[in-house]
Amino acid sequence: MAMLLIDVGNTRIKWALAALPEVGVGGQPGEWLDSGSAMHSELVTLSARWRKLTVKVTRILVSNVAGERTHERLQTLLETVFGSAMQPHWFASLPQLAGLRNAYRDPAQLGCDRFAAALGAQRLFPQQALIVATCGTATTIDAVSADGVFTGGMILPGLGLMATSLARSTAQLPHITDHVHVNTLFADNTDDAIISGCINAQVGAIERAFALHSQQSPGKRIVCIVAGGSAALIAPYLSIAHETVDNLVLIGLQTAAATL
Repeated sequence: MAMLLIDVGNTRIKWALAALPEVGVGGQPGEWLDSGSAMHSELVTLSARWRKLTVKVTRILVSNVAGERTHERLQTLLETVFGSAMQPHWFASLPQLAGLRNAYRDPAQLGCDRFAAALGAQRLFPQQALIVATCGTATTIDAVSADGVFTGGMILPGLGLMATSLARSTAQLPHITDHVHVNTLFADNTDDAIISGCINAQVGAIERAFALHSQQSPGKRIVCIVAGGSAALIAPYLSIAHETVDNLVLIGLQTAAATL
């Protein structure tokens, strides 16, 4: 028996099959029995994939930030595959969970993916002060204290959204989609100037958050974690020590499942 963890982002749906917390086997963070992903337009393909699972799913936990329409479509799909008796738990941010205290002014307003990512980061790096940068459609950069308080964070357009917005809003600038590689900070052509600007905007925000968190946590080692679909494009340009983590939201859901 196993649990199905689903991370519904704005662009992709990621999922993983993990051992039930009470079983105590295969419970290491990020250790999956099976996993996969699909674009939103490919949602129906998940039906065939999940029907072929060789382990019985007895629990489903979902983080969804893609809106009510996606919620309804996924709910219908899950009922079709697993039966109406198997009702998923739709993960939401709580004031406190699994040793993490949510200090958001309105704890319920914090995006469930950000709360899950913080839970995952804390699971991987316990009792550490953290900067958690999740680089997806949007880039979120959040701070967690060493004693387990999610203090808050910042949200900015993600790398792809930033470049697309610039190209669409400025008639003379090309649309950059086929490469993201910075050869020099001060580029000598427009394409590379756009790339440099977008990459360095992301990097600059992460490094500034890291510096501010360091000032607010004197004497504490800060661990910077970079996750999300654009992590591999952004992380190499960071001048600070960092850890790149795949499927951080799923690890957070795996962590939450032991408490919920």
